[in-house]
Amino acid sequence: MLKRLRARNEWLLLAALPRAGVATATAWWALLVLRGVLPAAFGVGMGVLVAAVEGGGSLGPALALVGTLFVALQVLAPIHKAVSANLGDRTGSWLNDRLVDACVNPPGLAHLENPALTADLSVARDFDLGIMGPPLSIAMDFVAGGLVELFGGIASAAILAAYHWWASALLAGAWLSTHWLLRESAVWYDRNTPAVRAAQREADYVYRVAVEPGASKELRLFGLEDWTLGRFTRLRRELYTRQHAATRLREQPLGWSILLVTAANVIILWLIAADLTAGALSLARAVVFVQSVIGTSLIGFGGLNWALDGAAAPVGAVHRLRAAMAAAGELAPGAGAAGGLPRREVRFRGVTFAYPGSPPILRDLDLTIPAGSSLAIVGLNGAGKTTIAKLLCRFYDPQSGAIEVDGLDLRTLDVASWRARVTAVFQDFARFEWTLRDNVAPGGAPDTIVQEALDAAGARGLASLDTVLSRGYEGGTDLSGGQWQRVALARALAAVRLGAGLVLLDEPTAQLDVRGEAEIFDRILTATRQCTTVLISHRFSTVRHADRICVLEDGRVVELGSHAELMALDGRYRRMFNLQARRFQQSSDEEGRAYDVLS
Repeated sequence: MLKRLRARNEWLLLAALPRAGVATATAWWALLVLRGVLPAAFGVGMGVLVAAVEGGGSLGPALALVGTLFVALQVLAPIHKAVSANLGDRTGSWLNDRLVDACVNPPGLAHLENPALTADLSVARDFDLGIMGPPLSIAMDFVAGGLVELFGGIASAAILAAYHWWASALLAGAWLSTHWLLRESAVWYDRNTPAVRAAQREADYVYRVAVEPGASKELRLFGLEDWTLGRFTRLRRELYTRQHAATRLREQPLGWSILLVTAANVIILWLIAADLTAGALSLARAVVFVQSVIGTSLIGFGGLNWALDGAAAPVGAVHRLRAAMAAAGELAPGAGAAGGLPRREVRFRGVTFAYPGSPPILRDLDLTIPAGSSLAIVGLNGAGKTTIAKLLCRFYDPQSGAIEVDGLDLRTLDVASWRARVTAVFQDFARFEWTLRDNVAPGGAPDTIVQEALDAAGARGLASLDTVLSRGYEGGTDLSGGQWQRVALARALAAVRLGAGLVLLDEPTAQLDVRGEAEIFDRILTATRQCTTVLISHRFSTVRHADRICVLEDGRVVELGSHAELMALDGRYRRMFNLQARRFQQSSDEEGRAYDVLS
């Protein structure tokens, strides 16, 4: 049972607080307990005051006690609110640190592309954006308020035990029963089921699509206004329907709750009144016990459940992700040095690979890439082209078969050592809001190498090396898509100058015009002449320059050879080549260069 308790999100949240900040968490708990006890203490103070009035003695000490307790009740609340906000911020930062660690540390990529982890990843990533609930800086005040009430109710019940122990047990038990009676049908619970959270996430996404400028052109051009509005309305209605159903579900257990607590309160208040009338209880003690009866009601089911659930959900998500991501993103350990590799070849030997939750995308693939040569890979979308690049970067290990470098299984090589020999430009290359220098050489390099790489990528004169590539910074600048692609190419070329021997180019010129593509690819081949280069592209005017071309279909190599050999073969490659070339045979492209010039 203790193990199950420690696995609950609420426990994980409370355990995370001191890790986020020991001093702040200690102050938060101290203020929480003090605020919880003060209402009961105020009730006792009122009894002392009444006793002083009855006895005809000095009222000064009693008034001072009551006044001090009253002022403390008023002053501690805003102080606790400020501490809660601070602790919430610290806890949010601590969770972000844990999530970044969980995402970045695993050497592979499966933990970021596994559909089974998507829900937890969304909660953990977006918890402080107010999408799924209030940010922790606000939620911790709600949690504090709920715990203050709970502690206040327990303190009042403890004082009531001085009247009769069974009276305290009866009343506290009646109020505690509301937690059990309302547990399954509470609104807070139904608002936080996985189905509701998924609907909330979808509704918020559609809302952003509607109100932000990114998708505005497509919405209007393709007549999606009504579709977007209808989808948003449907998702919102689903949420409201569930919330309304939850409220209706509460009617019967709420009736039982009212009956129980009313009966308990009537019994105890009637006994107090009877004892007071009979002279068995003084007025002062009666005042204290009546206030304790009222204070015990704070134990009842309230906002604490909702607040704790909302605040604890991201903590639980991060906790689960750390273990799940570490396992999913793990790769087979290797210790071999990769310096100077490949010298002879890179070989895929019977490689089969599938992404998490998907059918195999590579099936018993055999492919040899001689060192120092260039290989272009073509094929339809989903044929496995980009997957080959990911496997060569060792973002994943194949499920069967092996990738061999000069006869060595890639899994036996140290991951960092191998990746130091690899550089790549991917379709979804990163656009870092860093200086141009740091974009080209994130790990650092002499300015001469940075400038040479920019020149080789056709990016001379884009900006000074110290210019931040974002207008969000003073003196920063924005780049067009084609300019950003040249920066990404420069990053890869700088890595070649720093020692990379395997170059992977996944649609490296997709955002360039045809003239720019032909120019840049010639420069790339020149700059990587001593490297092993793998090019993935849909543009046959580019791939034809490679030493060999591989046609991939259904995860297997179906044709392999030079451009001339494949054209003579009159197979899939030639059909795809002619299909693309036909667009250029009758007219010039947007830059005015006809296809025969590119040929």
